[in-house]
Amino acid sequence: MTVRFDNRVAIVTGAGGGIGRAYALELAKRGAKVVVNDLGAARDGTGHSDAALQVVAEIEAAGGEAFSNGGSVTDYGQMVAMVEAAKTRWGRIDILINNAGVLRDKSFAKMTPEDFAFVVDVHLNGSANATRAVWDIMREQNYGRILMTASSTGLFGNFGQANYGAAKLGLAGLAKTLHLEGAKYGIKVNTIAPVAGTRMTEDIFPEAAFQAFAPENVAPAALFLVSEDAPTNMIIGAGAGVVQAAYVTLTPGARLTEPTPEAVAAQWAEIVDRKGEIVPNSGAEQTMSIMARLQ
Repeated sequence: MTVRFDNRVAIVTGAGGGIGRAYALELAKRGAKVVVNDLGAARDGTGHSDAALQVVAEIEAAGGEAFSNGGSVTDYGQMVAMVEAAKTRWGRIDILINNAGVLRDKSFAKMTPEDFAFVVDVHLNGSANATRAVWDIMREQNYGRILMTASSTGLFGNFGQANYGAAKLGLAGLAKTLHLEGAKYGIKVNTIAPVAGTRMTEDIFPEAAFQAFAPENVAPAALFLVSEDAPTNMIIGAGAGVVQAAYVTLTPGARLTEPTPEAVAAQWAEIVDRKGEIVPNSGAEQTMSIMARLQ
């Protein structure tokens, strides 16, 4: 199977460098028309650069089609304007990769409310803004592919990244609901948890690891997740050429012998026993599993 994006229109946020740039270049290489969105050069979200213009120039030099957009994902009006510009130019929007992000790492004891809110606003609210801006178009054309960007921090935790982790797990939850709401309109929604050496991680990774975890090695998984034959409702990890699947699971649990915390303590081993665990496809399945346990 050859994955192509001919006649598809893709928007990639945060595409001026790193992983987003790799996504944009590979999408264009495989036939997509690409909106390269990027706001600033610093990983804390400050400053402004012509990075998006440089990526567009690379795409055009290779024979592709693209235009740049400097809108902030935190401004819904700017996301709507970006989407309208793409639709006016190319007639449709097929793919949205929510990749824009920032870091403000501190232990929770030292983190200000402003640091927390800013990171959540960019990652979580920003992805919601961009997604809402394309949602009606995708519903009307009965086709859409949306990719959220989570993180191992959101899925599993990481010291000093409470704001980032909260936003990233929130994105996985957003994707799980949108895949349900978009299903009958041909919209597939997935989540990727990338590990890559970018401007956000260049002072975190050792040099050898930084080179091994090139952003280009994340792109194959991302492009599959926004392809015509993509799955939906998946959480996929990708880095250094390794692709993994992560799941939110539910154990069968235990029916308490009595409704007390002492009973929870006494039956704890049964509660956390993973034998027979399931991977629910919707929140309703938790209720269904409880009903089954009662029977």
